[in-house]
Amino acid sequence: MAYFPLFIDLTGKTVLIAGGGPVAARKARVLLDCGPRVVVCAPQPTGELEALEQVELLRRPFSPELLEGVSLAVAATGDRAVNHQIAVLCRARAIPVDVADSAQESTFLFPALVRRGRLTVGISTGGASPTASAWARKAVEEALPPDLEPILDWLAEVRETVKGALPQPEHRAAFARLLSAALEAGRPLTPGELRAVLTDRSPCASPKDPL
Repeated sequence: MAYFPLFIDLTGKTVLIAGGGPVAARKARVLLDCGPRVVVCAPQPTGELEALEQVELLRRPFSPELLEGVSLAVAATGDRAVNHQIAVLCRARAIPVDVADSAQESTFLFPALVRRGRLTVGISTGGASPTASAWARKAVEEALPPDLEPILDWLAEVRETVKGALPQPEHRAAFARLLSAALEAGRPLTPGELRAVLTDRSPCASPKDPL
């Protein structure tokens, strides 16, 4: 079955992770980068989890009341019966849940992630092969230019300027030219280079073209 890749805003939301092992720690680290309140329940958490200062660590087993107010859940306890219980409860409460030892019981899957500032690439094999996901993530990481993060920040900054300077039908082509020119230059464009690219409306305008 193919999964639909859906990006959601978790800023300020509560995420519950049940489990205290390496899998729980890895998923906690990924989630913390996305801005939610991360609560972990585990009677004996690993030192790796204890070192994550932003995590709210509850040294106790999972119990159903911990799902109150939760927007997303992860079942990674290492106990099949407990993980199954969490999956059932989350489905009944319409809480998206990732079950570490059962893709079939999960309502979403953690992708392998590649992050470059504003760019996020999610990779999943639908639970078929985590090894293949890791291979694809490495391939994507190697393919992305190292200077992409500041270029994306710059494109966000000039977005409204470009939209105000050109009629709507030309926006897509203009942003394509700007991205191509910035990648070729290996950096954000200067104001003069920006004007040059917008003035030359050919498909392959270069930032080095004169005004």
